[in-house]
Amino acid sequence: MNVFKTLFLAVLLLALGAAGGLMWAKRQAPAGPLATAPASVAPTEKKVLYWYDPMVPQQHFDQPGKSPFMDMELVPKYADEGAASGSNAGVRIDPAALHNLGVRLATVERIPLASQIEATGLIGFNEREVAVEQARAGGFVERVWPLAPGDVIGAGQALAELLVPEWAAAQEEWLALRALNQPALLAAARARMHLLGMPEALIREVEAAGQPRPRFVIRSSRGGVIQSLDVRAGMTLMPGQTLARVNGLATVWLEVAVPEALADAARVGGHAEVSLAAQPGRKLGGRITAILPALDTASRSLRVRVELPNRGGALRPGMSAQVALRATGGATALVAPTEAIIRTGKRALVMVAEGEGRFAPVVVELGRETGDRSEILSGLEEGQKIVASGQFLIDSEASLAGVIARSTPPAGDAK
Repeated sequence: MNVFKTLFLAVLLLALGAAGGLMWAKRQAPAGPLATAPASVAPTEKKVLYWYDPMVPQQHFDQPGKSPFMDMELVPKYADEGAASGSNAGVRIDPAALHNLGVRLATVERIPLASQIEATGLIGFNEREVAVEQARAGGFVERVWPLAPGDVIGAGQALAELLVPEWAAAQEEWLALRALNQPALLAAARARMHLLGMPEALIREVEAAGQPRPRFVIRSSRGGVIQSLDVRAGMTLMPGQTLARVNGLATVWLEVAVPEALADAARVGGHAEVSLAAQPGRKLGGRITAILPALDTASRSLRVRVELPNRGGALRPGMSAQVALRATGGATALVAPTEAIIRTGKRALVMVAEGEGRFAPVVVELGRETGDRSEILSGLEEGQKIVASGQFLIDSEASLAGVIARSTPPAGDAK
């Protein structure tokens, strides 16, 4: 047994010695090709294009250091990132992140330039339907009818009875010449009655009756509402003195305040759809008859005049109305959803989807608004996809990545 134990210990010591010798030999051996292979592959350094402040990505710097805008280190922009290269490839967002953010895309479209303006207005009198009743000659008011301003009257309504002494003298002269059978003088006397302002109907009445008619009843030449009535019994009238002013009610004017920015959309002859608060559920049709030249400096709005038929006198001056003005033309316009536009105060941006989860900010020039869409004057092209929901988060990511918004579409996309 002792002999076997001695042999086992000897073998074990030999094995341990051999293992230790091999380890020592490896440490002392020179480096071979296998050992130098990894070291021969030197890491490739990224090329730095410039340094920038993520809060002010449009400002570039040639050297690293502190930002002059914020208390932070400048960030390098590398050539392989693509965002600062000539293509301005934008920022890339993972599709899963886009889904979680609820990003929704919309298409830039070209539509007929048919604009609708929603505005408010007030109904007023049609100033073209005004009758001014005046005294044709001096005289005295002997009788007035019981009327007052605001009363609605019909055409031919008697207003006042006048005694005109000058007319009475001319009528007596004409009757005396008729008895003498002097045709030439008679014609001259009749012409004189006309020159004194005597109506033709009164002259014929004198001819038929053979008696002077010194009293004359002034009647309204138009039906409508009395705006003013300045005649009282016993008054002395001068020639041309205004007795009453009557405004017709067959049609009324609707004065609409159109914002200055939408003034170009209103056209004379355009259609207007009117809804009255006093008549819910009823819609009236009217026509734009005039666009007044003066701008309201307080509200920065233009006054557009719409003429409405007033059947049955249901439309009363002073009523308020909601108005939809429609103006159509042969031109078309490029439009995008208004919600997709990012307004910074100095410019307007949209986030253009360029495929494969990449987005680029583009500066756009805006025109008028049509409903929930805005006209795009420059910056986009028909058919482009833009972000309509979640664009602010993507814009923030683009700013942090130093992506600069381009002002015009890339040359390769131009048509």
